[in-house]
This record gives sequence, structure tokens and C-alpha cells, in this order.
Amino acid sequence: MRQPLYPCFRKLGRDRRGAVAMLTAAAIVALAGVGAIAVDVGYAVNAQRKLQASTDAAALAGALEIGSTTINPVTTATSYSATSGNQNAASNLNVTMASGYPVLKCFTSTGVTCVSGMSGVPAANGIQVKQQATVPTFFGNAIGISSLSLSATATAGSKGGKASPMDVMIIVDTTASMNTADSSCSGATRIACALGGVQAMLSGFWPSEDQVGLLAFPGMTSATVSKDYTCPTSNPTIVPYGNLTPAPVYQIVGLSTDYKTSDATTSLNTASNIVKAVGGASGCSGIKAPGGEGTYYADAITAAQLTLTTTGRPGVQKAIIMVTDGDASASAPSQITTALGHQECHEAITAAQVAKTAGTWIYTVSYGSPSSGCSTDTSPTITPCAALLAIASDPTKFYADTTAACPAGANATSGLNNLFKNIGTSLTSSRMLPDNTN
Repeated sequence: MRQPLYPCFRKLGRDRRGAVAMLTAAAIVALAGVGAIAVDVGYAVNAQRKLQASTDAAALAGALEIGSTTINPVTTATSYSATSGNQNAASNLNVTMASGYPVLKCFTSTGVTCVSGMSGVPAANGIQVKQQATVPTFFGNAIGISSLSLSATATAGSKGGKASPMDVMIIVDTTASMNTADSSCSGATRIACALGGVQAMLSGFWPSEDQVGLLAFPGMTSATVSKDYTCPTSNPTIVPYGNLTPAPVYQIVGLSTDYKTSDATTSLNTASNIVKAVGGASGCSGIKAPGGEGTYYADAITAAQLTLTTTGRPGVQKAIIMVTDGDASASAPSQITTALGHQECHEAITAAQVAKTAGTWIYTVSYGSPSSGCSTDTSPTITPCAALLAIASDPTKFYADTTAACPAGANATSGLNNLFKNIGTSLTSSRMLPDNTN
């Protein structure tokens, strides 16, 4: 007898063997869609960063020319923007300058006088740049979105007056090589010349705006750090690099504003610990170069960034300035723990990248760098100059004394005193300003 159809249909209705496969297929499609969107969004975020970097560079370049009688700041800003050869931007970005930009500004809140330059250019003390771009999508076409619109604005003020405040940490090499004489510095020792340069830079900062701290390497014991700013100055106890107990201390003076008594004066405050540590007070020769350990500066960079992060002011531009010959090659295990005693220059580059990713500007000063070195860096090899260039935020923040065996593209200056003044000028001249500055 033929089996009734109704029980068969009931049995079929209860069968769930294909349900999991259908749900899995649907989930895969959904996850693929989310992944596709993430790719497009990630690409757009990266493009936005590059567009902002290009806009910042254009604004700063234009601000440097404000007041020039031969160069139009607007023309300079445009030439440094991504609209000119796609500088600092991805090659497939379609970048245009927003209508009416770059535009010169005459701000009333920065304390800088608006000045006239070449004929036909209005008086100004700042400039604002705004760029626009479209970035193609890889998967957005599937839902009707073929591109995304981006925009970046940057404002910069001209040199002089009180611009954006800064938190600055200065790192000084105190290894034995700094005891050698510098013929370009009247035969004084390199450490004395370095401290003289720091004094010159401190005199140009604004204590109402700028906080400055001081570090040195090799590291010291915490109980003896004060010897660097107690008059008469004596050597602290130097310890090897690495994860020791107790850990080495690199910071001599934290972020402070007492290096001058007012913005109006260029004289340093001799009662300030940081001024004493750099030899700016009577009877205080400043930090010495006790040597005792080789050169290793990765941890000093990390320590400087930690101070900027933990005690620096929110919303304030952070900067690290380091002076050294760059030849990181401490010997393991006597001068540095075995774990750190390899690729020492590259380890410093990695430490610097962490700081740069956080937005900190890093200036490096190649002081008497040898043409070869970084002996622990074997894969790949690197020279001290190349290491210091890689540590700097960009080539404009890489400086070298004229005796250093560094590329011609470095900001070469005869005499460390002048070199530090140049860095100070770059920090206190044209600066990025909030876009809502009035």
C-alpha cells in the first residue's frame, strides 16, 4: 500500500540539517562585508593622515616667508602642498586646494605684530591652508560608494612673540667621548660646548609658555642625580644600561619653567636646577662626562617620552632634543644587559618611533659623529649619522656640526652654540596654531 504523503511532509518539515549551512553562509557574507568596509575605512584614515601632514607642511612653509620682501607666503604654501606634485600624499589621491586658500591672517591673540612683505601682499602674522581630496574605495562600489571625500586644515603663525606652548625634554650624551676637545668651540670639551648650547636655547624660550626638562645618558642611581645640579657639581654614580635593580635613572630635572624669571629677559635664573645642571650658575660647572659605560640612548628616548606623557600638559606640542655622536655600541654584558646589547642603534630608532607616533617632535644633533659605527647593528648595518637621521621626526629636524661625517642635507652649523640657537629658533619661530585662533 502506498504510504500517505502527510507523514512524509511532516518529517521533511522537521529536518534541520541544512539550516546551519545556510546560517554559516549568511555569516560569511556579513563578515566579508564588514571586512571590506574596514579596508576602505582604514585606507581613508591613512590617506587623511597624509593629507593633514601635507597641509601642516604647507602652512609652516608659508609662515616662514611672512614678511619677506621677495617671496609670497601664499605661493610658498601652495608649492609645499599636496596640490604640487602630490607631496606628502598618496599617489592616487586627487588633492585640490579649497577655494580661497591659502589665506594670510592677522591674528590678535598671538602677540606677534602683523608685518608687510613684498608689494601687493597684505600684512599678516599667520597663514591658513585647507586642502581637499577624494580617495577611491576598493569595495564601496558594491553599495554605490565609489569614493570618500577628505579635508584637512592647518594654521601656522609667523616667528616671534608667544606662539603655541611647548613641553621640551633635552637629552645630553655624557659618555667619555664628550670629554674630547672641540676645535670649533675654542678648544673647550664637547660636554662644555653642549651645555653652552643648551644655555643659549633656554634663553630663547618663554617660561610662561614653555616647559623644559633635562636628561643624560649613561643612567645614574636615583640617590646621586642631584650631584648634577648641586654646586659645586660632581659626578653621579653611573650604572650599566638595562633592566637592573635599581633601574638606571636618566632624568636630571623634570619639566620646569624656572629657567628664566620672565619672558622679557634673556638672562637665565641661576637659582634654577636646570640652569645649574647646564653650567649657567656661578660655581656650577654643570653635568660632566663621567663615562664608565658605552653609548646607548634608546632608553633615554623612552624616558623622555614617558615624562612628556605623564607630566606634560594636554594639548601642548611635545619635543625631544638629543645631542650625541650617535655611535650606540655599549658592550654586553659589562655595560648593557645582554638582551639589549644588539642592534642598539635600531633599538633607538624603534624607541623614537613610539614617541613620534604619539605626536612628539624629535630633533637630533649629530655632534662629531664618526663615518662608521653602530657595531652591534649587523642585520641590517647602519651608520651613526643614518641612525640619528632616522630618529629625527623629519630631515628638517636633523642637525650636525660641520665636523660630523653626516650627509650634506643635514642642517650643518659651525659651533654647537649656534646649532642649538638654530633649533631654538625653529621651535619658537613659525608654529602650528589651533585652527580657531583669532
